[in-house]
Amino acid sequence: MVDVKHVASANDVDTYDAIVVVGHALDANSYPDYLGACLDGVRQLRECDASNDVTVTVQGNLLVIWSPTGPLNRDYDDVRRYKDAAVKGITRALKGGKESPLLVVDNDNSNNNEDYQQSLLVSLLGALEAVYVPVEVREALPDKSRKVSCIGVASTQLQSGEAAGQLIKDATGLEYGRIITRDIGGSDPERMAPSKVEDYLRETFNGTCVKMNVIAGHTSFVKDYPLFAAVDRCADTVHRHQGRIIYLEYTSPDDVTATHMFVGKGVTYDTGGADVKAGGVMAGMHRDKCGAATVAGIFGMLEKLRPSGVKVVGRMAMVRNSVGANSYVADEIITSAAGVRVRVGNTDAEGRMAMADPLYHTAQQALHEVNPHLYTVATLTGHAVVAMGEAYSIAMDNGPARGHAQHLQGVGHVIADPWEVSTIRREDYNFVAPRNEYEDVLQCNNLPSSRTPRGHQFPAAFMIRASGLDKHGVDAETPLRYTHIDIAGSSGHYPGIPTAAPLLTLAKNINAF
Repeated sequence: MVDVKHVASANDVDTYDAIVVVGHALDANSYPDYLGACLDGVRQLRECDASNDVTVTVQGNLLVIWSPTGPLNRDYDDVRRYKDAAVKGITRALKGGKESPLLVVDNDNSNNNEDYQQSLLVSLLGALEAVYVPVEVREALPDKSRKVSCIGVASTQLQSGEAAGQLIKDATGLEYGRIITRDIGGSDPERMAPSKVEDYLRETFNGTCVKMNVIAGHTSFVKDYPLFAAVDRCADTVHRHQGRIIYLEYTSPDDVTATHMFVGKGVTYDTGGADVKAGGVMAGMHRDKCGAATVAGIFGMLEKLRPSGVKVVGRMAMVRNSVGANSYVADEIITSAAGVRVRVGNTDAEGRMAMADPLYHTAQQALHEVNPHLYTVATLTGHAVVAMGEAYSIAMDNGPARGHAQHLQGVGHVIADPWEVSTIRREDYNFVAPRNEYEDVLQCNNLPSSRTPRGHQFPAAFMIRASGLDKHGVDAETPLRYTHIDIAGSSGHYPGIPTAAPLLTLAKNINAF
């Protein structure tokens, strides 16, 4: 983890080799007084260049980088302008060979528009994102395990050392969780095979406040997680690919007033199974574990920030969707842990199969928890990307949770973690309704989700039915709130680095910062 320090005076600047200035304008009143001379050189350059591109100059031994946010007053502008500017500025410093950049963020808009109240935190998180080093690189090339030795932060938004300390605690705690998410989600399918994910998390959470338990062995899966076992069946013939259900738990030491319960899709590699992915579309399928990676990252964040009044539970469904003689196939009928007979329609719809039984067990646990809310988090459908684009997580609620998706959207909007809202409708339940008396529910059709109307909504209806959550709707004696989150677009696509979305929103929703 990169060391972050608050810079409060000109004397502290001397320890840094670059200054990255992020802001809307170069008004002197928006920045600390002791940076005046550094900004003067940039202002002179800006008089000759009115574009919004990064501008670079040299002041003594310092590389000074002006990375503007661009406009902030249009209908479609949001705080991501600060994140993008911080990433660009720090990246430019790295290209210049700098190892200790000082991030300086303006105070121009944060007090005038609530959309930008978190501009400083968002900027610092952008800087930390820019210096992330993948776990494979850290392990194979120790001399390249860090891109910088430290990052400084300065802003007139920081009125006291206490405020600076809280900012750094929040940012580094959140980034610690995002590192875990990126490590698991972005690593290749052998480095983060199910057993390797278990090893990684045991090392990460050993001796911490996070409890961990692992279910392994195909016999156990067949008994308690039969839909998951179907996906695991072919992979089970290869020892290193055998599945895991990883259970994580955090409970604050004070009275719990809310319980957040997550199930994450952790498909370490998705060949499509018997419905094999063909035509060159299999590359990048090691990213199909980003939902479970997000769940793991939440607990890393919890370990560092220790929020009060909450209990958080996570189940990571770690499995490889392999293809071979023992693959599960379309037309099979498998009874879920909830006693629901599922007709398999397409083996490439393995994520909903892997999560439905853990969701059932989570729902059973929720009946005994305080104020529970259940979530599934998954890179589930290509349709999510077609419908909303690559930058946005999609949330959709069951009846008891109605309105929560809009809440998540509002939370994410101010911390540069954007969302779209979808609705689970009667058409989605009709889509997965049984076609005959053999089955209770149909898992999927036989077309790609991207070619299926409502292709990212109907899988939520399937999971509600297959897990028995339909028995806990608005008309039930024990209604349970449930929100499905599809991050196929927002999690980041190969060959880029995973974004770790939507960890920031979920952390804020837990009141972790």
